[in-house]
Amino acid sequence: MNSEDLSTTATDVHRAITEKIVQAIKAGAGSFEMPWHRAANIGRPVNAHTRAVYRGINVLALWVQAMARGYLSAYWGTYRQWQKLGAQVDRGEKGTVIVFYKQIEPGSDAEGDGQEGPRTRLFARASWVFNAEQISGWEPPQPEPKARIETLAEVETFIQRTDALVRHGGDAAYYDRRHDLVVMPPRGLFKARPTSSALDSYYAVLLHELTHWSGAPHRLAREFGDRFGDHAYAMEELVAELGSAFLCADLGISNEPRPDHAAYVASWLDVLRQDQKALFTAASRASAAADYLARLVRKSA
Repeated sequence: MNSEDLSTTATDVHRAITEKIVQAIKAGAGSFEMPWHRAANIGRPVNAHTRAVYRGINVLALWVQAMARGYLSAYWGTYRQWQKLGAQVDRGEKGTVIVFYKQIEPGSDAEGDGQEGPRTRLFARASWVFNAEQISGWEPPQPEPKARIETLAEVETFIQRTDALVRHGGDAAYYDRRHDLVVMPPRGLFKARPTSSALDSYYAVLLHELTHWSGAPHRLAREFGDRFGDHAYAMEELVAELGSAFLCADLGISNEPRPDHAAYVASWLDVLRQDQKALFTAASRASAAADYLARLVRKSA
């Protein structure tokens, strides 16, 4: 398959991607392993041609495919993009569908209604991409090896430079919205997991709570009440889970499943059944949260 785009409706794009991710969530529910856990250890997916990181729902779509196919490379590209790099997609390989949004000017009939809108709209289109392990004739860039202690120091610096108020005590992690502070159990209460250290577990949870912190009214003002009603809390938890996964991938630390995820899986699946765009919304808000925290860090550097 070498076509760049699918001739399909926005609804088809949302349905196809949501269904694949929902299947992955169901498959991992018994072990609390969501599609954003171990795949995040590969790092955030990167476009091999533009070197831009993928965002939002496309991160999940590509992580799900990487888990299903056993890909260890974070690099992806369309058929034409690989050709521009002098590479060739191997015979018989199938692409992975992602979504991109094209701006439609007022009066355009791209959506088939021919009606003039009051402003520019975004129209969802689908594209096929291939992992670096599906192509020949290209070698990925080799990053300089980084010592574990250096990685952990960078994570600690990232957290400190957000200027979030973090207090340690008790045995529960949460964001105290009233006092605008993050509460964390002492680091010594966190345990190592099969593929991560106790510090990885601590930082993954802290990044989850910092994602909640980013949604405060005087920051990103993230709200879900009107659209999602009783599921608003579950949606915010999904954003925090994805935000933590994106940041763990960016910072180079592991993001292991935790048993407390089980409390939300049923709610997540319920809301995704009712609203095909819910996962797109959560992933978009999580990307915005990760970007916001990264900007705070850059400004205070």
